[in-house]
Amino acid sequence: MSRIGKMPIVVPASVNINITPENVVTVKGPKGELSQKIHQDMILEVTDGVLTVARPSDMKTHRSLHGLSRTLIANMVEGVVNGYTKSLELVGVGYRAQKQGTKLVLTVGYSHPVEFEEADGIKLDTPATNKIIVSGIDKQKVGAVAANIRSVREPEPYKGKGIRYEGEYVRRKEGKTGK
Repeated sequence: MSRIGKMPIVVPASVNINITPENVVTVKGPKGELSQKIHQDMILEVTDGVLTVARPSDMKTHRSLHGLSRTLIANMVEGVVNGYTKSLELVGVGYRAQKQGTKLVLTVGYSHPVEFEEADGIKLDTPATNKIIVSGIDKQKVGAVAANIRSVREPEPYKGKGIRYEGEYVRRKEGKTGK
């Protein structure tokens, strides 16, 4: 039995879950609404504010989908209640980020500034010139936008310059001289 898949999902009172016969799960909460299609073989049941995910058999595909389905639904519930955030740091001389309307403008050592437009459901914020906060209710979108911003200038191993996640460890290398 899947350790993750068999755990029940406690649904708060402020959250409304709707499951269609095609296994499309819609979660409405204080921060917004999310919808996700779950594999049709998974059995979803809501009883007394607790959602459980069950699998019909022990086939390999059903076992692999069991934990995934439960985690996707749990992430939707967590997102509409609390939301998700990812923090990025800019490390380097002259590296900075600033917000211009709905655009995030990055100056990271290129001959031109790099611009990012806010996606739907994603909010970009710059509390300091060397810090970016990506927030939203969809965990997948927040992670994807943060990864796209980081890919503009990934941290390099010699001086450690670049855009990194907050708290990320960058393994440093020695230079040519081998000091």
